[in-house]
Amino acid sequence: PLPTMIPPHNSLVKYDNAILVSTTKGEGKAAKQTTQTEDILNSILPPREWTEDGQLWVQYVSSTPATRLDVINLQESLDHKLQQRQARETGICPVREELYAQCFDELIRQVTINCAERGLLLLRVRDEIRMTTAAYQTLYESSIAFGMRKALMSERKKEEMEKKIRELDDENEDLERQVNELSTRIDVIQKKEEERRAQDETSHAEEVEKLKALNEQLKASLEGLLSAPKK
Repeated sequence: PLPTMIPPHNSLVKYDNAILVSTTKGEGKAAKQTTQTEDILNSILPPREWTEDGQLWVQYVSSTPATRLDVINLQESLDHKLQQRQARETGICPVREELYAQCFDELIRQVTINCAERGLLLLRVRDEIRMTTAAYQTLYESSIAFGMRKALMSERKKEEMEKKIRELDDENEDLERQVNELSTRIDVIQKKEEERRAQDETSHAEEVEKLKALNEQLKASLEGLLSAPKK
């Protein structure tokens, strides 16, 4: 069974009426006889195919020459579709890109009918433009990906630096706490040492005074003994 395909939407490219190719009963229609110009057109703009209610339909691009009125109508249709589908006037817009691509394909169709060589040359120009656009799109996407990677790396480094800053702040606070504790201990030790030194000095002074008093007593006793009359 043929896969179900949605019929193609209206395009700015001019197509002939759809042709029924086959049905579910296996009935086939005779192949369309084409001219050389039509073969070139079909190679540039391949026929559209879809199935509807089990029937295979094909629609070939029109080989009818375009008039000046057709070109004017094409421009009006382009402007109408741009407005209808709300295409952006600037920047990247897939809708605008699609519609202008259809318009360019229609111009290639019109030119090819009058001069196949000119149409094939325009086809080369179109394909080159598409390839260049695809290259720029790939470059843009890669630059976006590169920017995202750089942003993620910067964010990661920022988080690491913030974590390092927090660790250093904690370490600094701990060191300050240790300094305060050591300063307190030093003050206590100095105070105790001063108290001990003052006590030692007081004890030493008292001992000196006692020794002086004792010395005076001994001196007085000695002088008393020396001044006593001899018997």
